[in-house]
Amino acid sequence: MKFPVGARIIGVGAGIPASVVTNEELTRLVDTSDEWIKTRTGIKSRRIVTENETASGLAIEAAKDALAYAGIDGSTIDLIIVATSTPDNLYPSTACQVQAAVGANRAAAFDLEAACTGIIYALAVGHQFVGSGTYQRVLVVGVDIHSRFLDWEDRNTCILFGDGAGAFIIEAVEDDENGVLSTYLRADGNGAHLLWIPNTGTAYPHAGTEPPRAVERFLQMNGRAIYEFAVNAVPEAVRMAAQRAEIEVEEIDYMVPHQANIRIIKAAADRLGMRPEQVITNVDEMGNTSAASIPLALWAALKRGQIEPPATLCLVGFGAGLTWGSAIVRWKARDNRD
Repeated sequence: MKFPVGARIIGVGAGIPASVVTNEELTRLVDTSDEWIKTRTGIKSRRIVTENETASGLAIEAAKDALAYAGIDGSTIDLIIVATSTPDNLYPSTACQVQAAVGANRAAAFDLEAACTGIIYALAVGHQFVGSGTYQRVLVVGVDIHSRFLDWEDRNTCILFGDGAGAFIIEAVEDDENGVLSTYLRADGNGAHLLWIPNTGTAYPHAGTEPPRAVERFLQMNGRAIYEFAVNAVPEAVRMAAQRAEIEVEEIDYMVPHQANIRIIKAAADRLGMRPEQVITNVDEMGNTSAASIPLALWAALKRGQIEPPATLCLVGFGAGLTWGSAIVRWKARDNRD
């Protein structure tokens, strides 16, 4: 779909907890080993928040970092969208907290929830607002703190997740050849039971004036089913976004996938015929940071000098819902802090 106005990404930012938890440290909590975790997931360490760190705090850090990258002031932002499954509270929205912290006084602000695919959904929504001419600049943030919903005695889940935030800034441009070329979103609610966190919403088992009962609120996942879903969803999303952008998959220079685990990433890349050097990963250092993982992976690749603009990227995510989606981006943004 062609929009009246083009949209490009001009900033990328990160909000990362300082605390590093290695595989070796996890061996003291669960029956596992460094080799077992690395072989099955590719993860060597992950960042975990301390007691005083919050989703809003990480989101604010990522937003400020993206603003610095773009070399712009928060007051120029028209809209803030935060993708998160793990906000500080049910309300106010995390986006409103970010708005106040970065001085985006005239910006509209709201949260959306699409689990690990959230940043792609937020990017697609932001792209629509910019492409329609409604807003000039949109800040999108993905942030999640899953460590507070993990059973640290379940080695099938606690080894996978890390905490963090990542951000993009989208800006209107006169042409659409050098920016977000296409987006693609999908969902399948029939798979809702495959990945979820129980007892965290209004279905929580207490009512009226009765005090809440102590219940488990641990993340539940059918790992095998999620793997089968992901290795099919990622290639589909990449191909569909490429088709909408009117390019061939072979014209994609780099794929920036959701950093769930290395087995999923490699299997999906193989199905697309992509070489290892075309696939951007930082799952080894960060684990699965849910809605934050795609911007964090791109941010890390840019810091390493792995991506030299101009380059054609495919950002692709998948997660609970089930949800999946992608975006083709012509990357030309440069760090204004250099």
